[in-house]
Amino acid sequence: MAGIRLQPEDSDVSQQSRAVAVAASDLVSDDDRSVAADSWSIKSEYGSTLDDDQRHADAAEALSNANLRPNSDYSSDKDEPDSEAVSSMLGFQSYWDAAYADELTNFREHGHTGEVWFGVDVMEVVASWTKALCVEISQGRIPNDVDAVKAEASELDDKLLSSWSVLDIGTGNGLLLQELAKQGFSDLTGTDYSERAVNLAQSLADRDGFSNIKFLVDDVLETKLEQEFQLVMDKGTLDAIGLHPDGPVKRMMYWDSVSKLVAPGGILVITSCNSTKDELIQEVESFNQRKISTAQEIEASKDEESCREPPFQYVSHVRTYPTFMFGGSVGSRVATVAFLRK
Repeated sequence: MAGIRLQPEDSDVSQQSRAVAVAASDLVSDDDRSVAADSWSIKSEYGSTLDDDQRHADAAEALSNANLRPNSDYSSDKDEPDSEAVSSMLGFQSYWDAAYADELTNFREHGHTGEVWFGVDVMEVVASWTKALCVEISQGRIPNDVDAVKAEASELDDKLLSSWSVLDIGTGNGLLLQELAKQGFSDLTGTDYSERAVNLAQSLADRDGFSNIKFLVDDVLETKLEQEFQLVMDKGTLDAIGLHPDGPVKRMMYWDSVSKLVAPGGILVITSCNSTKDELIQEVESFNQRKISTAQEIEASKDEESCREPPFQYVSHVRTYPTFMFGGSVGSRVATVAFLRK
């Protein structure tokens, strides 16, 4: 899997900032990982020690080297990687625990917010575009591939959005949920498998006046949540999962789990820098086919009729990210795609 990628024309983009270029010899122990986390802790307008150009260069170098090994037998996120898996450090929980320990310390000592993954501009676009999409769906209008979701505010918006239950998986510092709260959403929950990330997100929310946002420690691949949500957000979590040496297996686990978290008629919004819009759609179609095949097998074995409708349907994607030309192709570095849960 590539890191920062050229999205095809018609896809969405931005910079992947949640990455780090560190030599294999620097990533042997947990202590060394903590030192590595110190070296890249967020460098944004919220209080950085590295300029954005250097941070983006480091991110590009790290992600461009993130080539996965062949699938191995399933291994837990809690397992320690060997030196061959150094290019996939971002796929391990121990990496993020060290990173968020550093950010939590920076917050407590200096008030720094920490990293804004993909950047503030992309986060704001995702939040406003998602709001417009949810308003349209609340009013019975589901855009198709040729329709653009238009963010036109109205007095009715807040009333419509107040009924939407929202889950942000892999919430990190929780800033996306704060942005969604500003857009009018009020029933907000964020989960992350790193307890330190959850502590940071809760501290930031309390400081910034968003104490109503709930944060829970939960691994989306082994979720303990029993509630279904009308809106599920993923900003970079699927990317990180894919960087694990067993990424392909874990991505299948991801879709099985997420399909149970999105309520029927609800929306899943994924923002990625590792997959294009078309690749995300293809991955969803593959999941749909797998679920249909499983249902047919159960139907045949029990001589019962089962539902053969695909779980997810592509709805729309962000079209307003900046584009650039490279090698004769026009594209971007981030894709935000919405899927309807059938």
